Amino acid sequence: MLAAAVAAWTAVAIPAPAATLIWASDTEVSSLDPYARQETFLLAFDSNIYEPLVRRDRSLRLEPALALAWTQTAPMVWRFRLRQGVKFQDGTPFGADDVLFSFDRVRDENSNLKSAVATVAEVRKIDDFTVDFVTAAPDPILPGELANWDIMSKAWCEAHDAVHPPDLAKGEESYATGHANGTGPFMPREGEAKTMLVPNPLWWDKAEHGLDAVDYRRIANPAARVAALLAGEVDAIYPVPPQELERISGAKGFRLLQTPELRTIFLGFDQSRPELLDSDVKGKNPFKDRRVRQAFYLAIDETAISERVMREQARPAGIMVAPGVNGYAAELDRRFPYDPETAKRLLAEAGYPRGFTTGMDCPNDRYVNDEQICLTVVAMLARIGVRVNLLAQPRAKFFAKVLAPDFATSFYMLAWTPATYDAENTLVSVAHTRDVTTLAGSFNVSGYSNPTLDVLIDAIQVEADQVKRTEMIRTSLAILRDDFAFIPLHQQTLVWGVKDSVRIPLQADNRLQLRYVTVK
Repeated sequence: MLAAAVAAWTAVAIPAPAATLIWASDTEVSSLDPYARQETFLLAFDSNIYEPLVRRDRSLRLEPALALAWTQTAPMVWRFRLRQGVKFQDGTPFGADDVLFSFDRVRDENSNLKSAVATVAEVRKIDDFTVDFVTAAPDPILPGELANWDIMSKAWCEAHDAVHPPDLAKGEESYATGHANGTGPFMPREGEAKTMLVPNPLWWDKAEHGLDAVDYRRIANPAARVAALLAGEVDAIYPVPPQELERISGAKGFRLLQTPELRTIFLGFDQSRPELLDSDVKGKNPFKDRRVRQAFYLAIDETAISERVMREQARPAGIMVAPGVNGYAAELDRRFPYDPETAKRLLAEAGYPRGFTTGMDCPNDRYVNDEQICLTVVAMLARIGVRVNLLAQPRAKFFAKVLAPDFATSFYMLAWTPATYDAENTLVSVAHTRDVTTLAGSFNVSGYSNPTLDVLIDAIQVEADQVKRTEMIRTSLAILRDDFAFIPLHQQTLVWGVKDSVRIPLQADNRLQLRYVTVK
C-alpha cells in the first residue's frame, strides 16, 4: 500500500543530489490519483505530475496548458484547441481521446472531482486535437472551472485496470493510487516512494525550476517539523505554527514567507436530518431553527480565536469568501458581535433554555491549530449551556466520515477555497441544495436548502453581464450571512518557513507549483 511504502521509505536516509528540494508538511500523500479527493494539498501535489487543459500562472491568472486556445462558439459550447506533440510520461501521445476519457472518469460515482465539470453535459471530439465542451446552460467561466481538473491517459488507465477511480473514503486503492502517468513537469522516481519526484524529461514546456529532484516528507508534529527545518534536514516547511514564527524569523539562514489565504475556515450544522445523529434532543433537529444557529454564532468569540489561538495569524471572516475572490463584498464582511447573553435568550426562545448536547467533528491535522480551535469553540458553547462531544481525528478519518455519501456529522469544521477564484464555486459547491443530477451541492455537508438562494445561484452560473452577476453573488452571500447557514470563522495566514537559499512563489491558493521553485 502507498502509506506503507511512504513509511518504509521515510525510515531510510536517501542521499540528496544537488538541487534537490526537500520539503515537509503535515499531510500524507494518500493517493496519486488526481480524482481521489477534493483537498487542496493532495490536488496541489498531484498537479505537479498531471496537468489540466487550462492552468494558472504565478499570479493565478489563467494561461494555456494542454489546451492552446479556447473560445465560446455558441452560448452553450466552448471549443478547446489542444496542444500537439505532448506526451505522457510513458511516451504515449496526448490527444482528444484522453480528454473524453478523463471526462467520463471524473464523473464516475467514486470521483471526488465531479464539481469541476458540473455544468458540462457532454464533451465532443471534433478531431484529434479539438474538443467541444457542451454545457447544460451557458457557463461564462468554464475555463476557470477546468483549471482544477487534470487529464489522465486513456491507454495507461485501461492497461492498468484504473478506468474507474477507487473510493478513497472506503479505503479502496487501484494502480493509480500509488503510480502516476501525467504530462506535467515532474514524475515519481522509479523504484522510490511516490513522494520522491524527478523532472519529467518529456515535458512539453520550458523548465524554470532547475531542480534535480523533489523529496516530500510528511512530518505531522509541528515542533518536529520546525526542528527539522532549523537543523537543515529540510529546505522548506508548511504550515508553521503561530507559536514558532519568532523562532524561525530570528534564526540565521532562514526566513518566513507569508500571504493571506483564499480559503475560509467555517463551522456548519446538519440541517437536513429530522433528528441529529449525536444529540439528546429526540424527534427534531435543533439546527433547523435559525435562532439556534444564530445562538451558536453569537456564542463564538472569533476575535479571541484569531488573537489567542491563532496568534493574530488569521483574519476574522464575516462571509464565506475571502478578499481576492471574485464577488467578494467588503460591506458584508463584518462579523456579528460576540454576544453570549443574546445567544442564551435565543436558545430559550427556541425551546432549549438549558441548552442541549450535540456531536462535533473536527480534523486535528488539516488546518492551522484546527483541534485547538474546536476545543475553544466547545468551551465557548458550554457557556450558553450547549454540551459538545468533540471528535477530533486525522484528516483521512475525518473526511471519510464527514464527506461520506451520508455526510455523517451533526456539527463540523470545514474550509473551502473556491477552485475558480470566483464566489460562484463556493455557492454552488457548499450552499446549493444537493442535486445528484447537476452535481450542485456536492460538498453541502450541512444539507442546507434555500429555494430562493438556489434560484439566484442557478442564475449566477449563466449570467454573462458581470455587473448583474456580481450583484446576484452579493445578494446570495447576504442570504447565507443573515440566515446563519454557516459560521465563517477566518482566513488563516499562509506561513512557510524556508532556507534563505530557497525561492518559492507563495500563492494565495496555497498550491505549491514546483515548476517555479529554485534552490541555490
